Amino acid sequence: MKSGEERLNEESVEKSTEETIEESMDELVEEQIEKSKEELIENQIEESKEEPVIEQIENPVKGLTEESIKKRKKIIKSIAIFFCTLLIVYFGMTIYFMNHFYIGSTINSISVSGTNIEDAKRVIASKLQNYTLNLKEREGKSKQIKASDVDLKLGSDEELNKLMNRQNPFKWVAALFTLKDCRMNIEPSYDEKLLKEKIDKLSCFSSDNIVEPKNPSFKYEDNGYVIISEVPGNKVDKDILYYHVVNSILKLENEIDLESAGCYIKPQYNSQSEKTIEVKNTLNKYVSSKVTYAFGENKETLDGSIINTWIKVDDNFQITFDEKKVKTYIDTLSELYDTFGKAKKFITSSGNTIYIDGGDYGRSIDKNKEVINLIKDIKEGRTIIKEPAYLSQAAFSSDNSDIGTTYVEIDLSKQHLWFYKNGSLIVEGDVVTGDISKNYPTRKGVYKLKYKARNTILRGPGYAVFVNYWMPYDGGIGIHDASWRENFGGAIYQTNGSHGCVNSPYNVAHLIYNNIEPGTPIICY
Repeated sequence: MKSGEERLNEESVEKSTEETIEESMDELVEEQIEKSKEELIENQIEESKEEPVIEQIENPVKGLTEESIKKRKKIIKSIAIFFCTLLIVYFGMTIYFMNHFYIGSTINSISVSGTNIEDAKRVIASKLQNYTLNLKEREGKSKQIKASDVDLKLGSDEELNKLMNRQNPFKWVAALFTLKDCRMNIEPSYDEKLLKEKIDKLSCFSSDNIVEPKNPSFKYEDNGYVIISEVPGNKVDKDILYYHVVNSILKLENEIDLESAGCYIKPQYNSQSEKTIEVKNTLNKYVSSKVTYAFGENKETLDGSIINTWIKVDDNFQITFDEKKVKTYIDTLSELYDTFGKAKKFITSSGNTIYIDGGDYGRSIDKNKEVINLIKDIKEGRTIIKEPAYLSQAAFSSDNSDIGTTYVEIDLSKQHLWFYKNGSLIVEGDVVTGDISKNYPTRKGVYKLKYKARNTILRGPGYAVFVNYWMPYDGGIGIHDASWRENFGGAIYQTNGSHGCVNSPYNVAHLIYNNIEPGTPIICY
């Protein structure tokens, strides 16, 4: 209902409009008559130039017929009526747009064209009530968030008044050609708690439905690695989704494509990534290695068929070796080929085959060092034949007993010594070993010569003796010359033996010293 003041204003505008139309019509008619008179006078002047003026023109409009004048008046009146109609329409629409929105007006993309504020509120409220945001997932799945789910509402009426005040009713014609003052976005309000609860309850966040994204993997087959394609998964980044949902609700947009919006968590790499290709090439380099361990006539070969079981590639594409598995392999070699601490098979100079326990001579793989060396060889993609790293010094020989053909043989029962070098006997002779009666035995076993020295004084409880040749092999026990003895061999050791050393004649000690090297096995049995 319009107020009395509004109706009075409209009637005043209509009356003033009618008076203006009447005045405009009279003015237009008078102007047109004057114009016709001027045209007629000009035509008469032109004709007078061609023919002599016979008589003076007394009435300039005398040449116009009554019918012509009526026709002109009719045309002028029609034109005037047209323009007056436009004026009526213009002012009428101006009055209308004093409390209505321009044609083409939108609020949050909702058309409020030609409505007043109250009608606009109802239109927007209706749209909001029916608003649904569709979440488009992979594999054709979708979920919806409705206005009622988040208590979606329009902002204050103040924003509507701002848009109305921006629209000058006298400029409604210009508004038909520009949308400058026709659009406005009013930020709707929503319940953040309800929205978060709604998003948390979406099925895409249920642990039963989530498929984790996975980087490509690598499979060993046919002596090399191939790439197994990545798993895209369907895991959604909740923070990114929440951002897009809020943004869409505020703009009243109706759909979010989770794929194009980047809501899915992607694998770090795909099968075509540079890093993926690099890892594959590195793995193939590793399994191309071929390491052969030589233990005399025995050999153990390691290749990609075993190496691939030691290699791991983590989620960040870092390649590591399972050192426990590498160590297990080295432990196996140690069990098979280490001779330290094991009974050694030996054929004596008398032709007997015996097994000797004890002593410190033998091979023992340095496991920790060899694990490091082996991994290094594999990383370099090497093809090699090698011996493993050994603790201390390796045995002189690589055969099963590891004694070889260079050694000192001491038969304690016969009190006799032999020294062989590369299978040839260099010297032999009787000796005197530890005194049995005084419990100073010479221990059995296979030992390695620790070092050799000249002109040494040997000291012990109650004695100090000078020797020319000193060759220790078992702590303080060693082979040396014994110039204080006149006789060697026999049963001397049972009652007048040494403190444990092997007393040798000068020439025997001399020849051994000049031909032996530290590490040479000393066999006592």
